[in-house]
Amino acid sequence: MFSLTVRDHMMIAHSFNSETFGPAQKLHGATYVVDVTFKRPELDQDDLVVDIGLASDTLKTVLGEFTLTNLDDATEFEGRNTTTEFMAKVVFDRLSHAIREGELGEGARHLTAMNVTLHESHIAWASYEGAL
Repeated sequence: MFSLTVRDHMMIAHSFNSETFGPAQKLHGATYVVDVTFKRPELDQDDLVVDIGLASDTLKTVLGEFTLTNLDDATEFEGRNTTTEFMAKVVFDRLSHAIREGELGEGARHLTAMNVTLHESHIAWASYEGAL
């Protein structure tokens, strides 16, 4: 299996709705380093997993939807805790949609899996991986 990983970051604000989160129930900020790994069993005709420039640009666009926003204000997340795990899946879903729409080029249609990891700090991170 071949893979290619691109990295970017996003800065968000949010709060949580559960005693489980203790002081994080209050509004606070987070800066996530975001790694996305694209996977496929064979390279394309140009010996690529995916075009790294298109992958980087698309990731930046997806993260731009959230950067410098308060996730508590997003109606699509109403009633949800926008945990690191939850947001990894949100980024995965948005990138999957971009792949299906051809935003990462025709070669990306042959990707078979993707992993999205949000690094909350140097000691904690969460990922979502799925088939494409």
